[in-house]
Amino acid sequence: LELAARGAPDALRAELEASVEDADRLLATFASLLRIARIESGSYAAEFEALDLATLLQDANELYAGLAQDQDLVLHAAADAPAPVRGDRNLLFQAMTNLIDNALKHAPPRSTVEVTVRRDGAFIVFEVRDRGPGIPEEARERVTQRFTRLDQSRSLPGSGLGLSLVKAVAELHGGALAFGDNAPGLVASLSLPAADAQ
Repeated sequence: LELAARGAPDALRAELEASVEDADRLLATFASLLRIARIESGSYAAEFEALDLATLLQDANELYAGLAQDQDLVLHAAADAPAPVRGDRNLLFQAMTNLIDNALKHAPPRSTVEVTVRRDGAFIVFEVRDRGPGIPEEARERVTQRFTRLDQSRSLPGSGLGLSLVKAVAELHGGALAFGDNAPGLVASLSLPAADAQ
């Protein structure tokens, strides 16, 4: 399709380029499905190492700060350091960025998305707070199922796999994903066992 688009007339080129974008979205969906299935089945070769979740938060903040600004949002990040966990760096970073990306998609313009890492007893908690529509309490368990999209999300890009992946990553690490009310908005919390907990 990409090769055909290069030499195609303008009208046809636009159609071919749209088809390439559709194919890219399908490939991304299949890749996410495969990653979730491998994590849930135990066949994913996770590479656990000692990590500081505060450092991962800093990396995620740098990645999304420009996007937030482009959307007329403020991305505010703060962390208790150190925040030691043992985990797979790539999977944890993917889970964190999925939660940030969701918040930025749903937050209203000129609002703040707060992202924190804090200690809570034997756990390190990564938390994202936005001022969007939130998730009704009766739907909070359902949104972690594959391909689930609530009515207010249907017009936004996405496959309905992001929260499924976050939940799978949390469980692989002995942690949990939970949702709360930010009144208004959503609080999404990823809790992971602290590496230094007794």
